[in-house]
Amino acid sequence: MEEIVRTIKNDLAPEDVFAFTPKGDMITLPVGSTVIDFAYAIHTQVGHRMCGAKVDRKMVSYDYQIKTGEIIEILTTNAPGHGPSRSWLNLCKTNEAKSKIRSWFKKERREENIAEGKAELEREFRRNMIRVPEEDLEEFLSLDMKRHSCETLDDFYAAIGYGGVVLSKVMQRLKEEYNKKYVMVRKEEEERFKQIQTQRTKSTSGVIVDGIPDCVVKFAQCCNPLPGDDIVGFITRGHGISVHKHDCVNYIKQQEQDSMKDRWIAVHWADDEQEQTYFKTTLDIVAFDRIGLLADISSVLAAIRIPMHEASARELKNGNANVMVTISIAGVEQLNNVIVRLQKIEGVISVDRSGK
Repeated sequence: MEEIVRTIKNDLAPEDVFAFTPKGDMITLPVGSTVIDFAYAIHTQVGHRMCGAKVDRKMVSYDYQIKTGEIIEILTTNAPGHGPSRSWLNLCKTNEAKSKIRSWFKKERREENIAEGKAELEREFRRNMIRVPEEDLEEFLSLDMKRHSCETLDDFYAAIGYGGVVLSKVMQRLKEEYNKKYVMVRKEEEERFKQIQTQRTKSTSGVIVDGIPDCVVKFAQCCNPLPGDDIVGFITRGHGISVHKHDCVNYIKQQEQDSMKDRWIAVHWADDEQEQTYFKTTLDIVAFDRIGLLADISSVLAAIRIPMHEASARELKNGNANVMVTISIAGVEQLNNVIVRLQKIEGVISVDRSGK
């Protein structure tokens, strides 16, 4: 036997090893191949039904690397539902074995593949600090889905799960796409809003005061009126006109004071389509407290191009979280759209416009 081994070994390429089945059949494999590679080299079903291996009559682990001249016995089982393990993909060396394992998972474990693939993608996204709103995820992944012939998001998850899509090969491109589509755009939007806010002090306030041209106008902090709100003006002492909402608590309260009634005047929003004016407002968000809540809120605002100027969070007595975010907004219609998007975030209980 040793003479045969030496003779065959001399004829092999340096990167190959060979071993024998108990019946004497010789299997040639690349150096570093494991008993898993050996099993699949015998037959696909032998690999799928493998439940253990012996080398020269001694049990070995699945990661055992075969050596030239060894006699390898593959133990198999016909137990229902038995099949290869996902960990084998990291243990075997040959592309043939890996391809057969992936094919088995693709055919036999679709639901498991979807769950595994989704979890793996989420782990990679967290590691690379990629936060894409769920409703935008399919569009964000559309190019890679097309490249791997995946018609739905579940198809893409399944492909990741059985190994058809290797995330390490696509994550760099996805990270670049995320930075370009979300991070850079958000920075540009914030810069644009800053420029608009700077120009705003030099241009009109967006409010027309009936009967008083070129009047200094400021917006009341007690109610933060936005275009689309019903508004009224209050003549201040030396500071122009303070604009309030019609349902502002201060306006309603002062209507009962005769000495104040004459200082309230009619105002309305200017119909200026040439220059969009933006206003700061604060949203009061109540949600179940969880890790990543503030990050999800920030991602949703970034996805719809809404700059966030300030954010604070605190724990309520009932264990929920209260998040206050200050944003720039063009008007009530846009604000309502923002509120609807924020209400879709996991765990959010309520989103209200703050009067403070």
